[in-house]
Amino acid sequence: MSTTTMRPIIIFVLMFHALFMVHVHGKTIRFAKSGCDLFRGRWVYDESYPLYETSQCPFIEKEFDCQNNGRPDKFYLKYRWQPSECNLPRFNGGDFLRRHRGKSILFVGDSLSLNQWQSLTCLLHIAVPQAHYTLVRIGDLSIFTFTSYDVKVMFSRNAFLVDIVGENIGRVLKLDSIEAAKTWKGIDVLIFDSWHWWLHTGRKQPWDFIQEGNNTLRDMNRLVAYEKALKTWAKWVDENVDITKTKVFFQGVSPDHLNSKQWGDPKANFCEGQEKPIIGSIYPGGPHQAELALERVLRAMKKPIHLLDITTLSQLRKDGHPSVYGHGGHRDMDCSHWCLAGVPDTWNQLLYASLI
Repeated sequence: MSTTTMRPIIIFVLMFHALFMVHVHGKTIRFAKSGCDLFRGRWVYDESYPLYETSQCPFIEKEFDCQNNGRPDKFYLKYRWQPSECNLPRFNGGDFLRRHRGKSILFVGDSLSLNQWQSLTCLLHIAVPQAHYTLVRIGDLSIFTFTSYDVKVMFSRNAFLVDIVGENIGRVLKLDSIEAAKTWKGIDVLIFDSWHWWLHTGRKQPWDFIQEGNNTLRDMNRLVAYEKALKTWAKWVDENVDITKTKVFFQGVSPDHLNSKQWGDPKANFCEGQEKPIIGSIYPGGPHQAELALERVLRAMKKPIHLLDITTLSQLRKDGHPSVYGHGGHRDMDCSHWCLAGVPDTWNQLLYASLI
């Protein structure tokens, strides 16, 4: 297929001062001395980290506060993301708030979005600790407002992005319906996330049937269903978002660390006891299939959507999960969410770098 018949891929690249890589027509093109791919690099030990203590964030969810839940080690707090060809700007919360005065920022997704939203509100609150804030929860919407800046940082819990509708037959997950998107209009910065809930079965599965068009099914391949839902989301963005007024990001796929064979330690008990990242820049388990599906959808879009390509750098952080020090302090295993302070702070550094 010729390049003239293919839409340009629009995966986000930040422009800085070294070697920069951009994905076009499914290929990686390199431009010397014009920028840098901030998502390729390694984790380095840095005594100046973490960026905050959770005691400074009275609103943080207990399930993310690993130190207060009894985690004994602190090595995981001391790692900084170092891109291969340049440096990642340190987060500046005061500058972030000044740039977004009078604006609204909305995270839409599951508890991994909650993880990133909590990280961002902590980073901003610590930067301006005397600034008055309010935190209001209305149903599935949480609104954190820095009143003196008139900045709203919000989180909308919506794990599938598409709709789940109660019908006579039960709860129906509609892969081609996205009525919830009405609430996304008029927002200045949108950050989306979806994947983990697509894998749930049994009592944790919040739907009884999947519907696409006139077809109603008991189940289907979850990766296929995920990609179909993303196409519905992408169509809505292409048709409804004015990119001169709204910046749209997709968080990328946050990986879990439930299979220790993927990082070469088959005797490990999931992520429990992991204290250090994987050395280097390559994850032994290879690319994440859901991330590849997401990239396929983004390539086909008409609008320039920014991908926060956090998957690989997060795969390297097998040490960053709560393990038995999450879930409100209960002793069950959590290798999906992330401790705070921790990895989501780097996601927000990358978000900040893109916005400046």
